[in-house]
Amino acid sequence: MIDLSLLLFIGVLLAILIPTAAMLVWVERRMLGIWQDRLGPNRVGPFGILQSVADLIKILTKHDWIPSFADKPVFVIAPLVIAVTVLMSFAVIPFSPSLVISDLNVGLLFFIAMTSLSVYAVILAGWASNNKYAMLGAMRAAAQTISYEVFLGISLMGVVLLAGSFNLSDIVEAQRDGWFVFSQFFGFIIFLIAGIAESHRLPFDLPEAETELTAGFHTEYSGIKFALFFLGEYLSLLLLSVITVVLFLGGWSGPFLPPLVWFILKTVFLILFIILIRAALPRPRFDQLMAFGWKVLLPIALLNLMITALIAMEY
Repeated sequence: MIDLSLLLFIGVLLAILIPTAAMLVWVERRMLGIWQDRLGPNRVGPFGILQSVADLIKILTKHDWIPSFADKPVFVIAPLVIAVTVLMSFAVIPFSPSLVISDLNVGLLFFIAMTSLSVYAVILAGWASNNKYAMLGAMRAAAQTISYEVFLGISLMGVVLLAGSFNLSDIVEAQRDGWFVFSQFFGFIIFLIAGIAESHRLPFDLPEAETELTAGFHTEYSGIKFALFFLGEYLSLLLLSVITVVLFLGGWSGPFLPPLVWFILKTVFLILFIILIRAALPRPRFDQLMAFGWKVLLPIALLNLMITALIAMEY
């Protein structure tokens, strides 16, 4: 039997997530303007708040072109894959004790599986475009995502050991006596770096690097298909923030205020922090990024896991 309340919750969540992702574009530009001592968007609406709407209208009214040399079915499917996989990841996120679509016992594994699938969208886009810059961008994305997924997965095992569960609600409940950001500080740092690298955001946007690859895997995309890639990127920023809140910042936990308010406040803080990283750090070379992952992050992640396992066995 269809659960109408669940369908209503899914509909409300989608109605919130997609406009929020669009507004994050304005938030990011506005905050970058403030931190870099320039104006930022300030012409369309009060404080430039309607700039995202103007950009959306511009993108959607552009000619939706498919190159004659492209593999057309795969070219069309690729942007849908990234939008769907990111949206599916939100299904296991507990926004409060009662606000979760599916409270799976393997919620953390489901999240990792969905984020892993999103790399296929980039590879398919690069391959189907039949363009050397798009293909090079796709290869970079594959190498970057698969490598940093290793560090991301290992960094999360410390959290699983301490919580004793893959269920995300159980992980939040396990932080009632102390957030894991303190007991798993190195795991938190590695997870955040790997998460930013997996979402291909600055300073790790090497698969798109305009100065080297024009726009990488989405060079040939325009119109609504480009908008779907854009939507996927900003939903990834939102997803990275909410999953970090769940795993390391105590989820909805907090005094006085309702659980959902605490969850939103922590998420906003993390979004602003990730935007600040974009404003402050330069883009590394691709070989530097890969060397940093395998030579620095991997040993620290393994050491953190071994120490956490010893502590868990002892207590």
